[in-house]
Amino acid sequence: MPTQPSVYPTHPKESRVLVRFSENDFGFYDKLMVYSSSLFVVGSLVWVPTAMVWCYLKWRRPGKDIMDNRRKKICWGFLMAFLGLVLWGGPHHNPKVGKFIRLRSWSLWKAWLKFVAFEAILDNKLKTDITSILKEKNILAFCPHGIFPFAFGLGALPEAVQDAFGIFRPVVATAVKLFPVVSTFVSLLGAVDASRRSVGQVMADGDERVGLVPGGIAEIFETYPKRGTHPDEEYTIVRKGFLKMAIQNGREVVPIYCFGSTKMFRRLQLPLLEYLSNLLRISICLFYGVWGLPLPFRQKLTYIVGDPIRPPPLTGHVDLDARVNQMHHQFSSSLHNMFERHKHAYGWGHKSLKIISR
Repeated sequence: MPTQPSVYPTHPKESRVLVRFSENDFGFYDKLMVYSSSLFVVGSLVWVPTAMVWCYLKWRRPGKDIMDNRRKKICWGFLMAFLGLVLWGGPHHNPKVGKFIRLRSWSLWKAWLKFVAFEAILDNKLKTDITSILKEKNILAFCPHGIFPFAFGLGALPEAVQDAFGIFRPVVATAVKLFPVVSTFVSLLGAVDASRRSVGQVMADGDERVGLVPGGIAEIFETYPKRGTHPDEEYTIVRKGFLKMAIQNGREVVPIYCFGSTKMFRRLQLPLLEYLSNLLRISICLFYGVWGLPLPFRQKLTYIVGDPIRPPPLTGHVDLDARVNQMHHQFSSSLHNMFERHKHAYGWGHKSLKIISR
């Protein structure tokens, strides 16, 4: 595994490098794989609806005669049905298929890891052994979301980063099922729907680790260029709901802050889209990357893994809300402290972190 030194100053001395990929190893074929996959996956928001509309128009166009018209309708109708089956349904949307095709070990992910110069650092103030973190049935909380959740995806997908995060089931918004191509990948990973019932069931079973992004899609609209924000400030939302579930199920929460995750795309600030996104619980955002295309800007991603936060016990006379507030304070403080300790090493010494509680 690559172990080249970081291109930035060293992290605090008590830190420990878990996984590191050098940006200098990023070659032509890696670039080709990253950009083509980004166009295919992120760009599917554009090309899939376009392809479906094009097929529909072809299907509606009358033929030269009755037989020709019938053949066209059958042909284009079958193509539309096939696209819908491949992208949104079918037996291939199954975690067993993901294991069979060895999804996590694809060389594509290593190209992405080199593209972002992936680096995972254990912020080991309490001298916690990473092995114990990986063995526990805990909750991995990745912050922040970013316009497109590259940081979360690269924490869940590649086999090469298991030394940092292990294997976990990602928790994704219900609306992801409507996102062509992405819905296929999350299904192959065995993703959990973000509904309280689904997540609660997985936690109650107690035999699987889960990973989530506490801020969700709402976090996309809290960053610059929103009115009242500043480019030298980073923003993340910490919700109390997942902490409440952690307490109820006795699960430790591992705070993970990813530097750079908010800089891989840029967006246009349109308040109406923000209102519709929160109303429909789906991300409706006009964003762009390199050359105005769905190609991410090259940005180093540095993950800081904090010490696990143990949930307060459910004994005694202290009510649940008080325990949730206590854990929320611990989690928020941990994020803030990690950001402050490592921001100079990342090159963000001039920035500050704003935590929004919800």
